[in-house]
Amino acid sequence: MARGKPWTKKQEDLLRSLVNDKKSIDEISEKLEKTPEAIRVKTKRLGLEVVVDRESTNYCTTTSNEILPEELISMEESLKMLVGALKLACTPGLSKVEVQRLQVVANLTKNYTKELPMFLHLRDVEKRLFEIEEKIVEYTKKTKSNSSSN
Repeated sequence: MARGKPWTKKQEDLLRSLVNDKKSIDEISEKLEKTPEAIRVKTKRLGLEVVVDRESTNYCTTTSNEILPEELISMEESLKMLVGALKLACTPGLSKVEVQRLQVVANLTKNYTKELPMFLHLRDVEKRLFEIEEKIVEYTKKTKSNSSSN
């Protein structure tokens, strides 16, 4: 792998200062005259955390603090999404990014529809298990009260 120029102590100190000032990777790379990837690698090695401006990025991250939905998407809604992605994929002139996004939607939808029945089954089993547990507790209480009254 090709390596660039080594970082000087002065550059590392400036990097730390810019990261502490909450500067973006683009601003830091411009200031230090290094590529954004070099900045990412160096900050990672130094254990620094760069604030990413979500407005300026055109990608998703898995580390976001999004809240999971309370309700699951129904099988029908999921299949509608898959059909929608399929129809959109047939549109001529789509950009590479649009095609990739549709592929992701299609793959996620297929996985979701495959896993949903198992999840629903496990949820039902868990519910029944809790009901049985409650009945056991009630039965135990009854038998203890009956044996203590004898």
